[in-house]
Amino acid sequence: MTGKPYGFPVLRGSNMNRELLTKAEELNDKYVQMWADTCSIESPTDFKQGVDEVGRYFTERAAEQGWDIEIHEEKISGNCISITMNCDSDEAPVVFSGHMDTVHAVGSFGSPAVRCEGDTIYGPGVKDCKGGITAAFMAMEILAACGFKKRPVRLILQSDEEVGSAFSEGRTIEFMREKAQNAVGFFNCEAHRNGGVTLMRKGSVKYEFEIRGKAVHSSNCYLGASAITEAARKIIQLEKMKARNGITCNCGTITGGSSDNSVPDICRFSADIRFNDTKEMQKAQNRVRQIADRSYVRGTECTCRIKTMRRPMELCDANVALFHRINEIFKEYGLPKVRLEKSRGGSDASDMTYYGIPCIDSMGVTGRFIHSIHEEARISSLKEAAVRLAVIAWEL
Repeated sequence: MTGKPYGFPVLRGSNMNRELLTKAEELNDKYVQMWADTCSIESPTDFKQGVDEVGRYFTERAAEQGWDIEIHEEKISGNCISITMNCDSDEAPVVFSGHMDTVHAVGSFGSPAVRCEGDTIYGPGVKDCKGGITAAFMAMEILAACGFKKRPVRLILQSDEEVGSAFSEGRTIEFMREKAQNAVGFFNCEAHRNGGVTLMRKGSVKYEFEIRGKAVHSSNCYLGASAITEAARKIIQLEKMKARNGITCNCGTITGGSSDNSVPDICRFSADIRFNDTKEMQKAQNRVRQIADRSYVRGTECTCRIKTMRRPMELCDANVALFHRINEIFKEYGLPKVRLEKSRGGSDASDMTYYGIPCIDSMGVTGRFIHSIHEEARISSLKEAAVRLAVIAWEL
């Protein structure tokens, strides 16, 4: 692992502190196996069968615990799930969250898809985000075993996070909002950042451009209107938005043309634009419209549509107050304090923050190589994450 390892100290203080740690130790092997089991169920976002199989795995475990289960069904994306313990409590809930879908196509990791070596687990979603889901579930069992009854603890399993909830057309986000609306704290279990939690994230808009031109034989190319040339000119302008700490643009895919000896009459390409706040978002959108509306090659036309959009997670008082409170709790329990981090990537925490729900992100396991076939996580970080979540729920 890169960076300084996030240590796991012995809890000090009351007998309850020690009871939480003892239960975490007792449950550790069980949940490491659950972690491996769920990552062995390959679940890219566009494979509803796999995502739903992950959901069934967790709902079956939740039923064994006697917890309340609610399933939001979707036709294209996987089903979104809410699991609640202490559902008969009238207090506001603590909410944990993570996503079951991954970016990895089935078979990407070979067979077996998951393997463990020393303190490292390799496989699709071990870091992003099935490790975090497993830690949250483990925290709930720790709490139940220690007799926690103060308030509901809810785990929301998201199904199409990796595409910004595009497959469900935002309905999974609305389900999450409904289940988290009155939470005292929403803790998203994306990968932990070696002692850091995320309170700021960039927002993003993904555009699809379609250019229409005029096809002619290449021998008469001066009579045609090349859609590819027009796309190239637009891409050059778009990719000028590349400020390290500001607006960025990446044009990641392009298709066009029909043959080598024909002027292409169609070209499509994508643009991923990221921004820190709503002011930058508006500035980027205005620039995209300007580029889309201008024709660089006479005879071409352009249409531009938004494929997915994710709001920025801006620093706000509610999240900062929650951040300070969890550090107070960690100090009381003898756990390392966490630091505030900013991420260039998006997550569901951005939407929850926008809706006014106090939120802390990056509460899951630690690891490396997210979104690659080398994705890995530190096995001992599962217990660390579960204990962090359990003590937060106990004290809030």
